[in-house]
Amino acid sequence: MVIVFALFALTVIVAANWYLWRRLFHDTTRGPGWARRGGAGLIAGGWVLAIGALVAERTGAPFWLQRVLAWPGFLWLALSIYLLLAVIAGEAVRPLLRRFLERRAKTTAETPTPHPEPHPHPHPDQKPLPVGAPHHDRPLPDARGAGGSVPAGTGSDRAGAGGSVPAGTGSDRAGADGSGSGEAGADGGGADKPAADESGAGLSRRLFVSRVVGGAAAAAAVGTVGYGTYGVLRGPRVKRVAVPLAKLPRAAHGCRIAVVSDIHLSPVLGRGFARRVVDTINSTQPDLIAVVGDLVDGSVKDLGPAAAPLAQLKARHGSFFVTGNHEYFSGAEQWVEEVRRLGLNPLENARTELPWFDVAGVNDIAGESEGEGPDFTRALGDRDTTRACVLLAHQPVQIHDAVRHGVDLQLSGHTHGGQLWPGNLIAAAENPTLAGLDRYGDTQLYVSRGAGAWGPPTRVGAPSDITVIELASTRT
Repeated sequence: MVIVFALFALTVIVAANWYLWRRLFHDTTRGPGWARRGGAGLIAGGWVLAIGALVAERTGAPFWLQRVLAWPGFLWLALSIYLLLAVIAGEAVRPLLRRFLERRAKTTAETPTPHPEPHPHPHPDQKPLPVGAPHHDRPLPDARGAGGSVPAGTGSDRAGAGGSVPAGTGSDRAGADGSGSGEAGADGGGADKPAADESGAGLSRRLFVSRVVGGAAAAAAVGTVGYGTYGVLRGPRVKRVAVPLAKLPRAAHGCRIAVVSDIHLSPVLGRGFARRVVDTINSTQPDLIAVVGDLVDGSVKDLGPAAAPLAQLKARHGSFFVTGNHEYFSGAEQWVEEVRRLGLNPLENARTELPWFDVAGVNDIAGESEGEGPDFTRALGDRDTTRACVLLAHQPVQIHDAVRHGVDLQLSGHTHGGQLWPGNLIAAAENPTLAGLDRYGDTQLYVSRGAGAWGPPTRVGAPSDITVIELASTRT
């Protein structure tokens, strides 16, 4: 089954990239040449870099190699997605533009050419018209040259040598094939008729349309990826959400929890990005910080220096951490020890009792493959159910276990809000809540879109965030 799916995915990728090459390079050029070969090389090379970046990250290749491959490879992944979407959207524009050009050419052809005004001065050979002579009796100027012959090249209906109309004269002459229809297009109806009036370069109408649509698609894709990348690199924005809890005492009303997930420190997002995240969290002056998984994409050896700014996190009741699925790709045990060294409190299926409520955390589902999966009984089994409980769990799908164990509020990430539109459609189908606050029975679930990005350092339609949850007591 896995092999069949892999072959299907490979077929789809190859077909999509052939389509891209066809529309962006084949249809926009007059014939074989460096442009078509260069386009094929660009697309193939982009995918070589992308696959290389993914493999290097997963296999723990030398960190310098990961960094060399990561930027161009992952950006190509994002760019190829939006190139494909833009070119597909261009299919709807293509016939409209062609029809517009055809109407414009037809209107231009049907517009009558104004005749020049008669010269105010009489011809030298023209004799003066007698006074009172009727208009039709005016003598016409003699068109003959010296010797009385009609010069070649004068008159719209004159005969050439031998009495025939010379080729190349007259406004209604036949085309080279004698059909009288002009240059026929390759798709009939004159679709490839020279469109110098539309393009100014004598291009065929089909080639002109292909270049306009292809250029617009490329510009739209580059602009979208560029803006989405800028949004990630500038750092996450702060969201504030009020969450009422029935069991929360009045003394804890207004308690602030800074929720950050999916930072994804990597060969692309390094120490500078981590520092921006830490500064943003500290600026909210939280009472408690919850780091809910997917902190890194790489080993402690490679990314330990990038994570060092986390030691500067400041909160009155401390900072707490739970694993995400990417920690188990990167050496979860080593990272748990590293974050503990940096001053965070790892909650590995454990619970801490704060003055007014409990904070619990469970391991990510991905830990089951290493015998370190989530254990709700261990984390929540013996707690005082009259106290409010806030649970840190990386994936929203863990909400059903949280409901069974009487959790009041679960804080999660994992979804990235879809990260790259239309990925939100896939993420929404796989998770009970894509982003934001939701309710399941007596348990509320808040899902952060995350602070960073996985793979392409790009977000489209799913801006990154750090959320400040402000707990509200409903007790009078």
